[in-house]
Amino acid sequence: MKKYQDHYFKKAKQEKYPARSVYKLQEIDKRFHLLKKGIKVLDLGACPGSWTLFSSEKVGAQGQVVAIDLNPIQIKLPNYVITLEGDVFAPSEQIVQILNQHAPFHLVLSDMAPKTTGIKFADQSRSYELAQEALQIAQKYLIAKGNFVVKIFNGPDVPDFLTQVKQTFKQVKQFKPKSSRQESKEIFVIGLNKL
Repeated sequence: MKKYQDHYFKKAKQEKYPARSVYKLQEIDKRFHLLKKGIKVLDLGACPGSWTLFSSEKVGAQGQVVAIDLNPIQIKLPNYVITLEGDVFAPSEQIVQILNQHAPFHLVLSDMAPKTTGIKFADQSRSYELAQEALQIAQKYLIAKGNFVVKIFNGPDVPDFLTQVKQTFKQVKQFKPKSSRQESKEIFVIGLNKL
């Protein structure tokens, strides 16, 4: 188990990504081909910045990434990346202004997770709420035919959440990356082709 964790942790360090979570997005992108040159990406819960950095590399200078987190993103990013510190669900006027200025986006990503308590039901419930809030952002800021990736903890709320995502997207997939820790309850829900 330890060796498994170390592999992705070490690889992230070697490849200069701030966290091992980058490999989850790489696997998602390899499967679903979401990140393309020139597109606009909104990255929710972006800190420490691995998904932001990988997205920026994929979209290139003709594209754009807007990354939001409650905590500041400390890593060096290309100048076509905008980082915002704040709560996207209770946004400041500045955040609203920037989102409206750069919307619509082709892809909304959310790797957000609740601060875990160790109480399985409570953690799953909060994860479900975050996923729902991310879906509302996607409904508001995604372009028609745009795509959505959101993390949710597997639990009794997942079928209900999938039903909600199906009302907004033509296709809905569930995906658990190999780079997710074995014991992790996280899965990713992918909404393709916004209606």
